[in-house]
Amino acid sequence: MDNNQIQSTSELAIRREKLANLVAQGKNPFEITKYDVTHSAPEAIREFEERENTLKEGESITVRVAGRMVGKRVMGKASFAHLLDGEGKIQLYVARDSIGEEDYASFKKWDIGDCLGVEGTLFRTRTGEISIHATSVTLLAKALLPLPEKFHGLTNLEQRYRQRYVDLIVNPEVKDTFVKRSKILKLIRQYLDDKGFLEVDTPILLPLEIGANARPFKTHHNTLDIDMYLRIETELYLKRLIVGGMNKVYEVGRIFRNEGMDPKHNPEFTTIELYQAYTDYYGMMDLVEELYKMLAKEVCGDTKITYQGTEIDLGHWDRLTMVEAVKKYSGIDYNDWADDEAARECAKAHHVEVPKDATKGTVLVELFDAFVEDKLIQPTFIYDYPVENSPLAKRKPTDPNFTERFEYFINCTEYGNAFSELNDPIDQRERFESQVAAKRAQDPNTTAEVDYDYITALEYGLPPTGGLGFGVDRLVMLLTDSASIRDVLLFPTMKPEV
Repeated sequence: MDNNQIQSTSELAIRREKLANLVAQGKNPFEITKYDVTHSAPEAIREFEERENTLKEGESITVRVAGRMVGKRVMGKASFAHLLDGEGKIQLYVARDSIGEEDYASFKKWDIGDCLGVEGTLFRTRTGEISIHATSVTLLAKALLPLPEKFHGLTNLEQRYRQRYVDLIVNPEVKDTFVKRSKILKLIRQYLDDKGFLEVDTPILLPLEIGANARPFKTHHNTLDIDMYLRIETELYLKRLIVGGMNKVYEVGRIFRNEGMDPKHNPEFTTIELYQAYTDYYGMMDLVEELYKMLAKEVCGDTKITYQGTEIDLGHWDRLTMVEAVKKYSGIDYNDWADDEAARECAKAHHVEVPKDATKGTVLVELFDAFVEDKLIQPTFIYDYPVENSPLAKRKPTDPNFTERFEYFINCTEYGNAFSELNDPIDQRERFESQVAAKRAQDPNTTAEVDYDYITALEYGLPPTGGLGFGVDRLVMLLTDSASIRDVLLFPTMKPEV
């Protein structure tokens, strides 16, 4: 056991002994059920600043605040402390003559981290700090574990993620990220609501594993005695609602994918998917551009932001087809390939590995990944994707080898995906069945099935529809200049400590 562990164990024993003494004296803080608060710390400070010059002689401002004691200096008959509540921090002046000898003796025994309720009058100290001259102090909860002295820096990142509750106490600025996250979601909802979209909820537990590439989490429903799967998207249920006549719908949905973890991926994450009847993927492009400009102005104050040292202009968006993008950044022209074999030979000549049976469309996507994505720093729409990797997008009437689909990229990262939705049930059935067959060939143990109920819905008629999905977490990372998805999730997925 090292010195820190010994010290921690000793501190824990001392604090438990203090609690036991309080209980023995009939002063168990955990029996207190409420404390009436009149002001947060910032509100108290603000009110004093506003009224300081108009207070008459003998007049004072009385406040009641509650929070966690994060600092204390005992100086004989009087002490100073700092109280941190959910909004900010304020200094306390606690004197024996003001609260009584017995209460002052108790106060001196309280520890950093304890939760207090304080009533008193506001004043400004000689050093100019607005403080509360306490007339009563109440212990509301006893902290049995000490706050860490140092809880920041790269070496402690994992512990900060594991114990976010401590992170928020010791590093109050962390809360700003999550306040902004809440604001971003509120602004998005307001934007979509104002455009006539209806927010809905769709099932999280699904009765089948669909054929998409994402790997689901599997569970079992005991009463029905069936296996069920946590959703990997909200798309198919939302489009069922478009069929049902709900022409503008969206969902802020928790999504679950049983896949790898890295700074941009967490097994559970939040997306927003929205669908609008009688528009197409160009309508979705316009919506994305307008939405992101608004969010940048409201959250960051300007459409030009800085993300991890790179200036990003969310006020200007480029638009390139995938064919144009590959040609621009690699010099390779899709239109020069006579057939699939020629495409594979071109990939080989440029040292890009592709499957032996790769089609022209498959090769184009591989070349995009190899030569283009890491060049897309400023906001860029890449549209017209090959049909091979777009099973839910409508084919382009002018070229059925491509679909009306786009993804948009910022700082070399994909942020969202949109389609002119495929509404031909015959074409959709063929694509789903091919997708499931390919998945079964790759993994004979898969339980993937075709969602034939969705095909049935399409057979009732899905009008021309534009659809969009984007990750909330990545968007929050961008607008809060956060390097990792774990920085914008209050409780990211972590491997359990042994």
